[in-house]
Amino acid sequence: MYKIRQIQYSANSVSIQVYKVENRKRVIVKHIGTSRNAKEKSDLFQIAKQYIQQLSKQISLFEENTTARFLNLNQAEFIGIYYTFLYEVLSKVMKTIGFDALNNKLLVDLAIIRIVEPASKLRSIELLKDYFGISHRRQGYYEFTEHWKKLKEVVENNTISYAKNHYDFKFDLLFYDVTTLYFETFTADELREMGFSKDNKSQQPQILVALMVTKEGFPIAYEIFTGNTFEGHTFIPSVKRLIAKHSIQTFTIVADAAMISGDNIKELVENELHYIVGARMGNLSHSLIDKIDRQITREDDYSIRFETKLGYLICSFSSLRYRKDKYEMEKQIKKAMNIVENPGKSKKLKFTTTKGKKIELNQKLIDKTKKILGIKGYYTNLDEDVADNQTIIQRYHELYKIEQAFRISKHDLQTRPIYHFTPDAIQLHLVTCVMALVVSKHIELQTKVSIKKFLTETKKVTDGRLINKINDEEIRIRAKMSAATSKFLQNLNLLT
Repeated sequence: MYKIRQIQYSANSVSIQVYKVENRKRVIVKHIGTSRNAKEKSDLFQIAKQYIQQLSKQISLFEENTTARFLNLNQAEFIGIYYTFLYEVLSKVMKTIGFDALNNKLLVDLAIIRIVEPASKLRSIELLKDYFGISHRRQGYYEFTEHWKKLKEVVENNTISYAKNHYDFKFDLLFYDVTTLYFETFTADELREMGFSKDNKSQQPQILVALMVTKEGFPIAYEIFTGNTFEGHTFIPSVKRLIAKHSIQTFTIVADAAMISGDNIKELVENELHYIVGARMGNLSHSLIDKIDRQITREDDYSIRFETKLGYLICSFSSLRYRKDKYEMEKQIKKAMNIVENPGKSKKLKFTTTKGKKIELNQKLIDKTKKILGIKGYYTNLDEDVADNQTIIQRYHELYKIEQAFRISKHDLQTRPIYHFTPDAIQLHLVTCVMALVVSKHIELQTKVSIKKFLTETKKVTDGRLINKINDEEIRIRAKMSAATSKFLQNLNLLT
């Protein structure tokens, strides 16, 4: 049995020791410390009791003694900090959205650390240990790669379910866009192909990612295509898969001008789907441009509707856009004139044309361009009594919300470049990135601040880690939560 010994050196100096009796001899087990006053003596005495309880599992008969915890700072060593609070918050948001249904702690933790500090899988596993004290095997990730389809389905189903319950999502309005993600390699395969890169990485293989978001900008579905796929060809397959899977009845898709084509419009109409897509005014026929030029009033917010083979074409004028378009046109004309005057610098420009070997200004194109300065076009099959011109224009301009989602994905979450090389590993990587994107966007929508600002504030609530050198017990002391962080938790419904 262990006992506590007090040695009186002077009126105020008392040494506290833990000892036991062996062969009728007193054996000092631990010198706890020396007190200089009554308060220190009381604290050291309690520490000695705790040490005995831990050493021998002896439990005091008196409950009040078992609950007391003391730490003598002279006998403690600071060993670092953990961001456990941040992990707890992000874990709760993951659970709120339903990602705990994956039953895959590694995948959830990889999505969390991608939000906190994006990195490669190996580095992410190291960061989980450094930031939160959570250990995972690196090989564990690759054990799940072949199950990416099932995991993707769970993520999408739970995300859509949450969007319906929390954001009143009804599939009535969806925003669609495509981006490219490149790889740190120069070797292509059946998935990673060379193509038009939006990251200016044309020499490196890539994949296309199509993303669909709600009117709030909350991501609900995504698809992956080979890197050499024309983005306009991703539109119909992605939409049809979503419609078939969820038996959608009323549906309006909003997309940019790259998605418009006769075949796409035909399929949308045949499937009784509504669309709002941007129109490339420069591709319009001369006769239609002449008609627009004659009928449109060049006043801000003025709009007019025309019937075309691709649906209604709505045109609106903006004086701000007019000044921008005019500046760009004059800059291009100046470059073209320089090439005409200096034919030795042969270069194909927008407003140049060739007759034989002679380079000339393309006056027809210049005249055509002048007629549409300041005019923006939108195609739709929604009748005016269903959605007037201003409603169509407003909905199209909300496409910036999907651009924000891509910004979060590419910059804040650093989805690219991708370091995986097998199709299954790439697909699983996108699953974790989309989980991180969904959580990040939800946090931004609820807190009204960027995910970067949210992380900066919540990371201030650290857990200081100290080792009690007397019993080698680790003790954590959490920093006080700021008013801003408390407000974040309130907005996320995480305060109990």
